[in-house]
Amino acid sequence: MDVLLAQFLTGLAGASSLFLVASGLSIIFGVTRIVNFAHGAFYMAGAYLAWTLTERLDGAAGFWGGILLAALAIAALGAVIEIVLLRRIYHAPELLQLLATFGVTLVFQDLAVAIWGPEDLVGRRAPGLRGAVEILGQQIPAYDLFLVFLGPAVLGALWLLFHRTRFGILVRAATQDRDMVAALGVHQKWLFTGVFALGIFLAALGGALQLPRGGVSHAMDLQIIVEAFVVVVVGGLGSVAGAFVAAFLVSELNALGILVLPQVSLVIVFAVMAIVLVARPFGLFGRPEGAPRPAVAITIRPWRPMDTRERAWTAAGVALAALLPLVAGGYVLTVGAELLVFALFAASLQFMMSTGGLVSFGHAAYFGLGAYGAALAAKGLGWPMPAGFLAGMLLAAAGAAAFGWFCVRLAGVYFAMLTLAFAQITWSVAFQWTSVTGGDNGILGVWPPSWAASPAAFYWLCLALAVLGVAALRVIVFSPFGFALRAVRDSGLRAEAIGIDRKSLQWRALVIAGLAAGLAGALFAYLKGSVFPDALGIPTSVDGLVMVLLGGVETVSGGVIGALLFRALSIVLMSQTDSSKLVLGLVIITLVVAFPRGVVGSLDALRHRARGARP
Repeated sequence: MDVLLAQFLTGLAGASSLFLVASGLSIIFGVTRIVNFAHGAFYMAGAYLAWTLTERLDGAAGFWGGILLAALAIAALGAVIEIVLLRRIYHAPELLQLLATFGVTLVFQDLAVAIWGPEDLVGRRAPGLRGAVEILGQQIPAYDLFLVFLGPAVLGALWLLFHRTRFGILVRAATQDRDMVAALGVHQKWLFTGVFALGIFLAALGGALQLPRGGVSHAMDLQIIVEAFVVVVVGGLGSVAGAFVAAFLVSELNALGILVLPQVSLVIVFAVMAIVLVARPFGLFGRPEGAPRPAVAITIRPWRPMDTRERAWTAAGVALAALLPLVAGGYVLTVGAELLVFALFAASLQFMMSTGGLVSFGHAAYFGLGAYGAALAAKGLGWPMPAGFLAGMLLAAAGAAAFGWFCVRLAGVYFAMLTLAFAQITWSVAFQWTSVTGGDNGILGVWPPSWAASPAAFYWLCLALAVLGVAALRVIVFSPFGFALRAVRDSGLRAEAIGIDRKSLQWRALVIAGLAAGLAGALFAYLKGSVFPDALGIPTSVDGLVMVLLGGVETVSGGVIGALLFRALSIVLMSQTDSSKLVLGLVIITLVVAFPRGVVGSLDALRHRARGARP
């Protein structure tokens, strides 16, 4: 009992820091609808800056003043980024802001390494709270007890801010209906800036207060952002009280799960999130929204199939790509095959997002299931490569069918987070089921047969399958099924009113996207000769989102160009510079500002504008 109590109090201390970060994220999303992927980066920046200030300022006043100054400085930086970057793209599709904040995250990661070095930093102990308090025979750090009381104090301060000030009333009103707030004459730009700065202040304060507990590392941003998203969704979007309760729940599950259920400690939080979302689609304290905004912006110009000229240009591009083995060596062909694999993966995600209006944060689940299906068929059953491809596609489709049955009951960010939960559950199974998947050691020796073993042969195989896969998805987009799916995307209520079964249609779209992603994963397994749990991880899902958004979420197949551009830039920069994330992040930010509808979408808009200007 004494050990459980100590672990329980440790969980409460962690809940306070997590609540600070998650409440800021919830406030930002509730008002601005920005999926702020850089929230973890601001948390990390607050911790690093606090370390610098507390090391240079003496005494208790220097320590606590350094904590507060670090949070205020990062909040000011967040306000500048909102004004300079995000305000420029508020008119663009809402998801494009996720891409911009992803670029900010990459910049912060390399800047942190360049300024503070790659090693973890250990901060000072908090003055006046360096000892421990004995409770039931267990020594509990006094600083942990301080954090336990800090969380409710911050919750009370936020309640007073939102219920007793004009700013807070406007924030609550904008969370419920920001269009009505604008119609009443409220200056939205400065409201958004104030909300963004407040959210970043809370995140930076959470990072700074974590300094005496666990130090600082350049990987802490990704660790906290996933848990913060879980807390926000479980608690309910825009609900500070919900974030407080969910932070307590998540932290205690992490703290006690290691003692009570160590075998499922990696997955228990995401399993609980999945259960909560299935039972309460809007979170514990969330409210149902009357008319949800489309997850993907509706383009003004209706889509149309390629005309003769466009088909000719596409065929010429494919033919030119097919000639690459005649002039390139093995390394270039291997890179080219990888680009084609991820082009197919991006096309499968774009089919879900652009045609179905379903934004997935866990699309890597189907990519990884396809890779593991092919690897298990090749190594465990001795099947040939074509049968391995089929096994990977069927396993991915089965996963999409099972997960999709639950996911299609939700919409918007709740749908996206439930896909993330299922992806993390799948990752944890692959990581811990060592007797089948090999765990962290993976499955090795998954090589193509002799007729496809050379770089040129496998490149041609990837090119053929990628072209066929993308073409098949385009055919489905312009089929009656695709038109019905787009009707559901544009207006689910109207589609259901004329007899279209929304859930059934979106479920089938998920299965189709899972098939295509599974094929990409199977190709990836044979390309690399091995499969690891990383194929199912969050970074793979994020890469897929970046590819689609970079290409253009309002296009039919812009994700293909986005994949080629993003993967090529990543590979080239990693081989040419130690600051590859910094350069890639700046390139992404520049592209977002220059091409607010994605590269392909913006170029297509310019082309149509030029045609309209002709006499």
